[in-house]
Amino acid sequence: MPNVVLVIDMVKGFLEPGHNLYCGDESRDIIPRVHDLLTREQAAGSEILFISDHHDPDDLEFEMFPVHCVKGTEEPNVIPELAEFVTETNVIPKNRYSGFFNTPLESLLAASAPKKIIICGVCTDICVMHTASDARNRDYAVEVPSDCVASFKQDAHEWALSHLKDILGATVL
Repeated sequence: MPNVVLVIDMVKGFLEPGHNLYCGDESRDIIPRVHDLLTREQAAGSEILFISDHHDPDDLEFEMFPVHCVKGTEEPNVIPELAEFVTETNVIPKNRYSGFFNTPLESLLAASAPKKIIICGVCTDICVMHTASDARNRDYAVEVPSDCVASFKQDAHEWALSHLKDILGATVL
């Protein structure tokens, strides 16, 4: 039972300056650490899955957030710094906070039966947390390396790490 690494929204729309939902320069600090994590986990035989925001142009989420990661634009594409880990089959498009909602993630995880799910990426208090919550609700062991997640606001990021550990029962390293 190898691990599965879920790489949440490490895409151009969140991590490259100039896009509507750019997470900020501090969020880019996690990129080399995520790269190192993926290198280690890939060498250990873990499966790597990229969970990527992909929205229709009229998505209702845009009532809360600026237009971002619209299908057919460059924004949903995994950032170049992690492109070496992308395959034809390991990018899962999502259009809500959780990587489980209306995606094949649940069936993929059931087929691989991972020992644990390692979650990294952005945004800690939104898509990372909601995906982790859904994984825990399916009784998966979840690990979140705190130096491999980031968000727009530091206080929201820290609150989410606490919630992941104390309420959801994830292992936060």
